Amino acid sequence: MKGKRLSRWWLLVVASLILALTACSSGSNSNSSSSTKEEKTESASAGKPQDGGTLKVGLSANPKTMDPIKYTGVYESQVMRSVADTLIVYNKDLSDFLPALATEWKVSDDMKVYTFKLRDDVYFQPGKFQDGRKMTAEDVKYSLERSAKQSAMNRLRGVDKVEVTGENEVAIYLTEPNAALMPMLTDAGNVIVPKEEVEGWGDQFGSHLVGTGPFKIESWDQDSQIKVVRHDKYWGEKPHLDSVVFKIIPDPNMMVNSLRSGDIDVGMDVKGQNRELVKQDSKLELLSKPALSLTYLDLNNKKGPTADKKVREAIYKATNIDEIVKGVNKWGGAEKSFMALPKGSWGYSKDLEKLTPTYDPKEAKKLLAEAGYPDGFKTELYLAESRVPYGTIFQNQMKKNLNIDVELKVVEWGTYSDTVAKGNAPMSIGGWTWYPDPYFFLFQLFHTKQIGALGNGKGYENPEVDKLLDRAVTETVDQKERAKLYQQALEIILKDVPRIELDTVDASAGIAKSVQGFDVSPDYSLQIVNPNGTNVWLKK
Repeated sequence: MKGKRLSRWWLLVVASLILALTACSSGSNSNSSSSTKEEKTESASAGKPQDGGTLKVGLSANPKTMDPIKYTGVYESQVMRSVADTLIVYNKDLSDFLPALATEWKVSDDMKVYTFKLRDDVYFQPGKFQDGRKMTAEDVKYSLERSAKQSAMNRLRGVDKVEVTGENEVAIYLTEPNAALMPMLTDAGNVIVPKEEVEGWGDQFGSHLVGTGPFKIESWDQDSQIKVVRHDKYWGEKPHLDSVVFKIIPDPNMMVNSLRSGDIDVGMDVKGQNRELVKQDSKLELLSKPALSLTYLDLNNKKGPTADKKVREAIYKATNIDEIVKGVNKWGGAEKSFMALPKGSWGYSKDLEKLTPTYDPKEAKKLLAEAGYPDGFKTELYLAESRVPYGTIFQNQMKKNLNIDVELKVVEWGTYSDTVAKGNAPMSIGGWTWYPDPYFFLFQLFHTKQIGALGNGKGYENPEVDKLLDRAVTETVDQKERAKLYQQALEIILKDVPRIELDTVDASAGIAKSVQGFDVSPDYSLQIVNPNGTNVWLKK
């Protein structure tokens, strides 16, 4: 697996060993959670897992559909992952892949055909149009081709077709080499579903998801709650819980009140002052770790003063990132970002942090004068309402340090995305969240093919970076080799100063101390039972 070419068969026993090592190491990462060492020790010594009980989870947004090709929000996938399975999953630290419905896989020499061997003991949950039959290779072909052709979010890009190549084997054919296919296959939009249920329910399938997961949907009270119960023919480790109830609680204050009163056991997305309320409650624990999510300030690389690298560097050096991060996140839940890749990505390199411009107003003023703007200039900063706190602090810093007058253009999402994508925003504050594979950050945000799209609306262009980003997905699927290429690209990007890195926000949750085996994930997934070794239980 990690450190080996996918063109060799990856054996399940190897994956199991990696999983064991991951499980041991993840608990020792002092930065992975806000829990104290004493709390972690208490959790680790909670004793043998106990079966039974209902876990009550508060979701911060209301799921609209659980149809894999139609879902658009992480809160929908948080339920979907308990009901249906993908071919592969990430390990706990999101650094590599583990078997799920697929046991082994290989890649052709030209990197255009991925072949997967499938488990032969997987059963769908009973539904209205089938009685809980065995999953077949045809189901995998149907589900993945449906996603490749119809996904609203293009969650399986580049797939030409899927062929059944054996009783328990499928081959995925790509239109061109793309090593990033693997993370795509972990997406909840690519879970395996039975054709009978999809076609039988039609447009209503999103309210009646049937899969092969550890739990099946028992009831769904729209805008209120979803209850799932244990699927007795689940192929993986038996869930300790009898059931899970997902309660819809969009109000953040009500979420924490429900948690403190015991109405829920887990409250997702605890932010702001509510983080402190959870910390101060002796019955609760706050889980918080950096997510695969970045906030940044784009500088137009094509038009206006910021087309000059010296101006961009001056602005970066005049920006007190620490002041912005602390000012916006008074109660924690975010940390300073150093580059266009979150720390949770396997392509991240701490060695590159030294290339990030440091706060130096005096040097910034000198650079701006050298660029021909000794008295500053006027400009505009496009941003959404939710990011006004970032913009206000930045605005004050620019006036104070460089005499740059920044007008905040607070606009709704449609105007923002259109203006930025077309390269008409002198500056803009954006956010990006995706898979841990660097492709989904660096290609989308810095490749010239993305100029004209929201990710690279700033118009960044460097032929050497393009070559490195292309090589990283077409030459090899080896993660270590790909990481080296991405780090070379990052080094060039950092020196070009195309934008200002602000912060990486946390994935967070408040939990009752009776909840065992639960943790937040950097990709915002909600894991209750997962082939990566997660199996949540309640201490009675």
